[in-house]
Amino acid sequence: MADPARGDDQDGTARADRLPDPIAGIFRAGGRPGARAAYALLALDLAAIGWVIAESFLPRSRLVLGVDLLFGIALAAEFALRLRGSASARRELLHPAGIADLLSVIAFLAAPFLPGWGFLRSLRVVRLLRSARLVAHLRHDLPLFRRNQDAFVAAADLTVFIVVMTGVVHATQQATNPQIANFADALYFTVTALTTTGFGDITLPGTAGRLISVVIMLAGVTLFLRLAQALFRPNKVRFRCQACGLGRHEPDAVHCKACGALLNIPDEGT
Repeated sequence: MADPARGDDQDGTARADRLPDPIAGIFRAGGRPGARAAYALLALDLAAIGWVIAESFLPRSRLVLGVDLLFGIALAAEFALRLRGSASARRELLHPAGIADLLSVIAFLAAPFLPGWGFLRSLRVVRLLRSARLVAHLRHDLPLFRRNQDAFVAAADLTVFIVVMTGVVHATQQATNPQIANFADALYFTVTALTTTGFGDITLPGTAGRLISVVIMLAGVTLFLRLAQALFRPNKVRFRCQACGLGRHEPDAVHCKACGALLNIPDEGT
């Protein structure tokens, strides 16, 4: 596991000494400064998501567009600094999470000109619990997260899918479908389709609407089952065996079940 106190990545590689200041101080700091920076970025992401949802209930105005632009500028600055602080800006930019970041920033900045593409702003949630540094700090600071990391990540993936698909439904239906008046209506349809409940009070007409419904049902059920599996299967400890590299073991394991090597798994809180 990465050591937040040293500022390592999950692969154990310390790279802060290769990055220019002050970028290294912001994105590669260890200990509590690094944790505060990671949590501040998480708070920015959550605030952006909350604004995307709240804005769907508000009439378009200069104030609303101004907040969009402020979020766009803040997220663009954070994204640019992260690229500059990355060991490989190209790899960071071409990563699916990096592409999602770029699209969400463009959607925020282009909100006054391309309102129909506003749902792309919800792609910002792709980054949640996808940062190796943030996960390392959460594992270090929160025993509950450390014991249930798979469940938290599965829940985050399901939340990402719901938010993104709700945005797609809202953006594609609000102008033509009277049943989708706001984000709450789109969320209601997404959840009922995902759970295959299908009350039938809200439907998406046309071929495009049916295809969106199919995607929600197929992908959503898969993610939901993954969350259920993570919740109900026995918990295992993440600890890499020095002999064979096996990374998950029973909580009370003394020896690696793959190779028999002595594990010395630290007790909770050590």
